[in-house]
Amino acid sequence: MDTTRLAGKNVLVTGAARGMGAAVAENYAAQGANVCLGDVDLAGAKDVAERINAAGNGKATAVLLDVTKRESNAAAVAATVEAFGSINVALLNAGINKPMMFLDITEENWDAIMDVNAKGMLLGMQEVAKQMIAQGKDKGPYKIINVGSIVSRMAFDDVVPYACSKHCTLAMINGGAKALVDHNITVNGYGPGVVRTELWEQLDKDLVEIGKFEKAGESMDKLAETMILMKRYSYPEDVVGTASFLASADSDYMTGQLIMIDGGMVMQ
Repeated sequence: MDTTRLAGKNVLVTGAARGMGAAVAENYAAQGANVCLGDVDLAGAKDVAERINAAGNGKATAVLLDVTKRESNAAAVAATVEAFGSINVALLNAGINKPMMFLDITEENWDAIMDVNAKGMLLGMQEVAKQMIAQGKDKGPYKIINVGSIVSRMAFDDVVPYACSKHCTLAMINGGAKALVDHNITVNGYGPGVVRTELWEQLDKDLVEIGKFEKAGESMDKLAETMILMKRYSYPEDVVGTASFLASADSDYMTGQLIMIDGGMVMQ
């Protein structure tokens, strides 16, 4: 690994207390970036920050972040700038899911998922972009990276609100790229498929509860067998390379794109 690839980059990562967010934050720091870890689970974010600082390459700090609140997003941006002097990259990774079959979807389910995944991403993009614009376009290029999903481009009958929220992610990548290009800000993202994280472990239990699968672990195995060309589900380590590319100078001539990291589930 090139420990200097992201040297000088100051990064805000949302949803960074565990799973893909934590893995990407640690990978960024290992390549020399300074990382502010934002999460509603502040204790978990602090644990990740401690691991990063103990490793001794990039620096890390943690901040309480509720992405559904504009003031919380603004505070996380301010905390990044206070800790490291500026913000160059934002990885907007925070997200939730709670499967329900289509006819069982409630307003509460819809509102909770859309509030975090769609509104939370919009607020994060806006507050990050304001800070980047204030820093001046000559200090760029700046990068906003939105985490989508395979369901940014398709949907299943048991996760329709989640799919809608991740279609929003794609729309914000496309629209944000057009809105921010004159400020030397690129907007891209990546779409994971079946990733074995704490989120998917809970999702697997929920799918059994609603009768989509019969036993724990079956969802990941069945999807790997029937839908993933590579015949295996993924782990957070499978996404860090693409996340690193999008944060680095290698992606400078790229904006408005969503890259799928799904083992071949969705063909573009």
